[in-house]
Amino acid sequence: MRWRAVLALTVIALAAAPATAEIKSGSEFLSPEMRRQQADETRNPAWFWVEQGEELFSRKPQTGAACISCHAEPKQSLRGAATHYPQVDAASGKLLNLEGRIEQCRIERQKQPGFGYETPEMLAMTAYVASLSRGLPVEVKTDGAAKPYYEAGKAFFERRQGQLNLSCQQCHDGMVGQKLRGDTISYGAGTGYPAYRLEWNDVGSLHRRLRACSLGVRATQFDYGSPEYLALELFLAGRAKGLPVETPGIRR
Repeated sequence: MRWRAVLALTVIALAAAPATAEIKSGSEFLSPEMRRQQADETRNPAWFWVEQGEELFSRKPQTGAACISCHAEPKQSLRGAATHYPQVDAASGKLLNLEGRIEQCRIERQKQPGFGYETPEMLAMTAYVASLSRGLPVEVKTDGAAKPYYEAGKAFFERRQGQLNLSCQQCHDGMVGQKLRGDTISYGAGTGYPAYRLEWNDVGSLHRRLRACSLGVRATQFDYGSPEYLALELFLAGRAKGLPVETPGIRR
């Protein structure tokens, strides 16, 4: 296929580069029209998922309480919550992203079956909860209990992988702003996810995007919510510290 030839030529030109001091949001690489569409709730298709998540948040299951029973006035009580994920769960010591925390609450507190990664329900709920922090800066912890996970994510980001022998760093530091198959290479900040991607014609999680990147370099695609992608998500969030949450974003 033609895009494989383009990617092969890109591989030849790639060279590892030092980390860039100023990380920019993925929105900075959108056209002005797409940025306006992202900002407009009436034109951004991802807001349908946000609205579905808001309804689901208030819906009482057959047994147990609705989310809103514990998190009353979510626009205030959960404002800023998403800026701290991924984070280490104090009880288990495991790294949880926002999807993992929602699933934990669903199973342990509501006593309901889990939604499952990338299901319509999980995407809607995650988009809604993340949207409550829209405009606030990312503030994940990368030290203390989170440090081993952060270092694992950093190692993943810098490690060459797959048949194309590429690392995340080579594209998302060394090739930022250049074109690949009609898309502009960004810094890889995940501040807009879950996001509506034009190539998917759908909303998807950051881990769906990471799996697509792994496939692109012919490397192992890890499962949604895998330790590898969770660690990488934390590292990317650490790089994006101070950038505003943009969920629900639009991406090409």
